[in-house]
Amino acid sequence: MNVEEAIKTNKKIPLESRTIIHFFLVNNKINEMISASLKDFDVSLQQFNVLRILRGQKGEPANLSTLNERMVTKMSNTTRLVDKLILKGYVDRVVCPSNRRKVEIRITDEGRAALEKMDVNMEVVENEILKNLSSKEMEQLNELFNKF
Repeated sequence: MNVEEAIKTNKKIPLESRTIIHFFLVNNKINEMISASLKDFDVSLQQFNVLRILRGQKGEPANLSTLNERMVTKMSNTTRLVDKLILKGYVDRVVCPSNRRKVEIRITDEGRAALEKMDVNMEVVENEILKNLSSKEMEQLNELFNKF
């Protein structure tokens, strides 16, 4: 489906605008599909991102600043995301013994186990999203994205 069909217009849209609208449409579609795949776990895409960052710490804690820096979607409410993950039992928050102003966040065993299940769903949805692209096309698309 082309952009004009998607937004239901008969008017020819300039290339620049059409390109930006395409970005929005693709982004929305990807977000919808990923959010749906995480729905069973009652986890948002941003919470999933926090869990993946914490798993990548390989047992070492992270602070809010580290999470903010590494988030795919930059947000100002990382504290709230962490609070929700604590309530689910997926992460722990501990005050650093050497610096009481510093808070350390770690993924729990329960969080790690849930994330492994989420990874399975995520792999399925990623394959679905990319099913119409060859490996070569994905490489080309990534090269184009790198220009931004």
